[in-house]
Amino acid sequence: MDTEREVLVRTMTWAADGVLSITLVDPDGGDLAVWEPGAHIDLQLPAPDGVLSRQYSLCGDPADRSQYLIGVLREPVGRGGSAFVHDVLRPGQLLRVRGPRNHFRLEPSKRYVFVAGGIGITPMLPMIAAAQAAGAQWQLVYGGRTAASMAFTEVLAGYGDRVALRPQEVHGLLDLAGLLQPPQPDTLVYSCGPEPLLAAVEQQCLTWPSGSLHLERFAAPEQPARDPADEHSVEVVLQTSGRTVMVPADRSVLEALNEAGADILSDCLEGICGTCETRVLEGEVDHRDFVLTEAERTANEYMMPCVSRARSARLVLEL
Repeated sequence: MDTEREVLVRTMTWAADGVLSITLVDPDGGDLAVWEPGAHIDLQLPAPDGVLSRQYSLCGDPADRSQYLIGVLREPVGRGGSAFVHDVLRPGQLLRVRGPRNHFRLEPSKRYVFVAGGIGITPMLPMIAAAQAAGAQWQLVYGGRTAASMAFTEVLAGYGDRVALRPQEVHGLLDLAGLLQPPQPDTLVYSCGPEPLLAAVEQQCLTWPSGSLHLERFAAPEQPARDPADEHSVEVVLQTSGRTVMVPADRSVLEALNEAGADILSDCLEGICGTCETRVLEGEVDHRDFVLTEAERTANEYMMPCVSRARSARLVLEL
């Protein structure tokens, strides 16, 4: 279960056009939870009909437990979270946060290629610092629509020519073929940004060794609609509570379990945030999320019940 705690908004400053840099601290001056590069927290934002839970990458120094640093882009057609942060939230206010949670961990490697688009730079900042501290070879290509919209560039300036800033207004689209072809040995690729960028990075990395590419998405890519006639019902056993729930073919596992009182935390309902991650004890999962790596899917230890189902007729979950 994720830890939830209260934090104080200490500062809010502009990191770029439309991007706020926000520091959060413990109201009593205590240490915040330990985290590693790639982690995010869930802000619990008040809303007229309840709470908006929104994920933001931690982009400060993991060794500094006195504060969390996040960057929040104002999304003109978002779901309300960024509008609340920009229009309502102010220094001195209290918020509740869940986490940190990490599905975008920096794995050890001799070399890294980081590809960021827009606000996707935020998880890259602590990754780059960690790669630098470990003595690894690395390079960052960071694209944005305009130079003024690209956040945290003053932090990146200290890394010299390892960082390539590529605003689209000057350079056009990123030259991913030139960056990622041919595949490079002993190298991991990390990318975060809008879906068109991630899809292009995936395409260029098809010839790379399995496990080389690590992505974090803001939204699920478009998928063909699934016909409920092609699905099958699933018997789900909740081991801790001793209950059994039949999930019909036309309902998600998450919906059916929560209707039965399982009270699984969730947010995106698209398989991208990891909030609903649930431990699997028995059965074979039909993984449909965009969080787990291929190795994690093969291990079959966790599932995202908001989108994933079962290949077997029965699942036993640690609930």
